Amino acid sequence: MSREDEKNSINMLEEGIYISPKFEKDLLPEFELSREFFEEIYSMPGGEKVKECIQCGTCSGSCPSSYLMDHSPRQIFAMIRAGMRKEVLESNTMWYCTSCYYCYVRCPAGIKITDVMYALKRFALKDKDMKVPDNRPVRFMECFSAMVKRYGRNCEAIFTILYYLSTNPFRMLKHAVMGIKLFIRGRMPLIPKKIKGADDVKKLMEYVEEMER
Repeated sequence: MSREDEKNSINMLEEGIYISPKFEKDLLPEFELSREFFEEIYSMPGGEKVKECIQCGTCSGSCPSSYLMDHSPRQIFAMIRAGMRKEVLESNTMWYCTSCYYCYVRCPAGIKITDVMYALKRFALKDKDMKVPDNRPVRFMECFSAMVKRYGRNCEAIFTILYYLSTNPFRMLKHAVMGIKLFIRGRMPLIPKKIKGADDVKKLMEYVEEMER
């Protein structure tokens, strides 16, 4: 190994990636593209901690939704560090994150795993070339955001109708009985009410949306 190869290998190890000098030349164009991806992750608040992942698997073992994911959280972090942008952003992993924060609480490296999952969702939605594997979590988030943006809170009845009409209307029939019971007990009003300060919530959300563009 030449001195230059050794220097490049050390630099890549510091970034959490190792590519053998033997194959580095062939992988260089892809590597340059992937560097932009993990630098995006590292630049977010707490993103630098991703480099400290020791691949212990505590996050995957703690996650209540890991059995639904095509890549476990541990694998996602390894893929981020390897610069596998397409594979990460087209994964369903972040869309099945329930934001329980159990992974973050138990992570020995103190990585803000849930925050990284939120960031990956934003990157996936922003990049139009990426194919979201399942549109249901995306539509759920969009319908929920629309409710909060308009009323300052969620309106369960309208949210349910919008969500199922945009995904699978027939699934709404499965929950019809429960919906009627909730309505009778006053737990699911059909007429939404705005909270005090709803316009301020809308301005805040629009400001955040503008920042992410």
